[in-house]
Amino acid sequence: MQANRTAGKMTGGFSLIELLLVIFIVSLVYFLGFSTVKKAKETSKVLSPETFKSVITQNGTKEGTLICTEHCSQCYFRKKINTPFEPYSGKLNLKGMTVYTLDAQEMLVQEEPGQYQHEKICLHVHFYANGSSTPLVVKKDEKIYFLPSFFGGPQEVASLEEAKKLWIKDAEKLRGSGVIY
Repeated sequence: MQANRTAGKMTGGFSLIELLLVIFIVSLVYFLGFSTVKKAKETSKVLSPETFKSVITQNGTKEGTLICTEHCSQCYFRKKINTPFEPYSGKLNLKGMTVYTLDAQEMLVQEEPGQYQHEKICLHVHFYANGSSTPLVVKKDEKIYFLPSFFGGPQEVASLEEAKKLWIKDAEKLRGSGVIY
C-alpha cells in the first residue's frame, strides 16, 4: 500500500525536465515572435513616399519640417521653425524622386524649393500640429503618389492628371470643413 502512494505522488506532478522543456519552448516562441515584430517595425521606419507622415509622427512629433537634398539621398528635420535642421537619422527610400506641387492656376509643377547647405532641395514638407501636412504629388520608380494634406494616407495613382484631380478634390474638402492650418 505504501508503494502505491509514492507512485501516485510522482505521476501527479511535473518533473524538473518537463518544466525546463516548457520554459525553453515558451522562450523560443517569444524570441522568434519578438524578432519578427522588431524587423517589421524597422521596415516601417524607412522614409518613403508611402510612409512620410507615419514615420515622422510615430515618435510623437506632430510638428516640423523635413527637407531632403542630394537627389533625396540626404534628409534633415527640424521640430520647430526656430530650431536648426538636424540630419535625419532613419533609413531613406527617396532617391530619384520627383516632387510636384499645384500652382495658383491649378497646374502641377515640379517643386524647386531652393537650396540648403549649397545643395539643391528636392523635397520640402511641413507637418503641422493639427495633423495636416504639405500636400504633394511624388513620382518615384515609375509610381505616382498623391500625398494629401489631411484626409487619409498616400494614394498610388496611375497618372499625374489623376493625382491633380485628387489634390483639387482634397482642397475642396478643406475649404468646406472650416479647418484652418
